[in-house]
Amino acid sequence: MMGTFGGALEARQIQAAGDRLSVEAVGDVEKEDNVLVLRRIHLRLRLRAPEEARAAAQRVHAVYAANCPLFRSLQGSIAMSSDLVFEPLEEAAPEARPAAPVL
Repeated sequence: MMGTFGGALEARQIQAAGDRLSVEAVGDVEKEDNVLVLRRIHLRLRLRAPEEARAAAQRVHAVYAANCPLFRSLQGSIAMSSDLVFEPLEEAAPEARPAAPVL
């Protein structure tokens, strides 16, 4: 699911590689007939990107699950949800260059 989301971000020129995109998954397990059964999975997708990418990332988050093979495979038997935590990435200031000598 993270791969589908990351690929959709990359297709929109939003870098998702390295430490830019991470996911935390939480599953809820219930006992049914003395057997533990996974009932719900919640994903918290954390994206570090420039502020100007926020709106596009939110649009991708709203639709990525419909195109995710794993999400679609599990959704009939396990309740699936996700949220996006957007962390604005501080842009590094360009390095100051010494002034060229005047001739």
